[in-house]
Amino acid sequence: MKLILAVDALSPPLSGIGRYTWELASRIGHVQGIEQVRYFRNGEWIDDPTSLLGGASPSRKRYYNLPRWAKDWYWQQTCRGNVFHGPNFFLPPYAENGIVTVHDLSVFKFPETHPVARLREFDKLFQRTLDSAVHLITVSETTRQEIIDYLDWPAEKITAIHNGVSALFAPQTSEILMPFLSRYGLRYGGYILCVSTIEPRKRIDALLDAYNQLPASLRAIYPLVLVGGKGWRSESLHEQIERGQNAGWLHYLGYVPEADLPALYAGARLFVYPSIYEGFGLPVIEAMASGVPVLTSNRSCLPEVAAGAAMLINPDDMDALTIGLEEGLIDSEWREKAIACGLKVAARYDWAECVKQTAAVYVDGFDG
Repeated sequence: MKLILAVDALSPPLSGIGRYTWELASRIGHVQGIEQVRYFRNGEWIDDPTSLLGGASPSRKRYYNLPRWAKDWYWQQTCRGNVFHGPNFFLPPYAENGIVTVHDLSVFKFPETHPVARLREFDKLFQRTLDSAVHLITVSETTRQEIIDYLDWPAEKITAIHNGVSALFAPQTSEILMPFLSRYGLRYGGYILCVSTIEPRKRIDALLDAYNQLPASLRAIYPLVLVGGKGWRSESLHEQIERGQNAGWLHYLGYVPEADLPALYAGARLFVYPSIYEGFGLPVIEAMASGVPVLTSNRSCLPEVAAGAAMLINPDDMDALTIGLEEGLIDSEWREKAIACGLKVAARYDWAECVKQTAAVYVDGFDG
């Protein structure tokens, strides 16, 4: 089988979809039955997808000097006889058929939480992609069911394949972590962590309000640490973040190097993720794999992915969120059980298995 894999999501810092695309790009060529993999990005061939992550100009072949009709003809001929996989929602117009990963339907269910440019992109490209797709992949069964209901797609042409988690996310001792954490002004087991882009549907605003209601003694011992890019539609939220920083109970680290994330996870006392909607929620599993108890939302796919190992709360109930934060910090019995259960659940999520199942969809999708 010959595969063309779109790698447009590969740019630092990696998002969740970027991580998914990278795991596919770095592993799929080693799966039995895959004879050849070519990497495609915005009308170009990319020789080595690793080059997209380092900031250097990647080795690529361009066809911009051709007239439009010639480019369309070239790509149609090139795609013919190949399986084309778009792991980031879309297929290019030249792909007459292909397989697409639809991570979530947040653009349709929560359009107010997205930038206008993103909404326009979906208006322009998504229906055309669906018209060309022979099979869809989702990263959770919850999203699969949403697509069946919302888009009226045949169930047999949608496959749910869970994401994996890197082996770098694992429990660590205080002796190993303290030199690293001290660079961020943190102490082992001495903070609550949330890793999330600062955008409306992540409900960081609710987390800040709830945290501010904790007893002052707990806030002094366990500050809240936010890690994630600035995001969009978040001006008022950044003002709220600044107030928490000025009060001394909040550390907003913004974007941190990906290599630092495993240690930041493993050093936390509690991980919190109050998002109202996700396609998978990879940070929840990364925290569990790191041996950290998790408090997360009872919405969308998060109960499915957490699989009974997390404390679930209504992110719109600030009092419940505050109580959950306090219990997550001081309830030793719950913490012990959550850590043990979380490690078992996280062990089920494996990138190698994700890629293997994806390759099977390539075969079944085109044979079917």
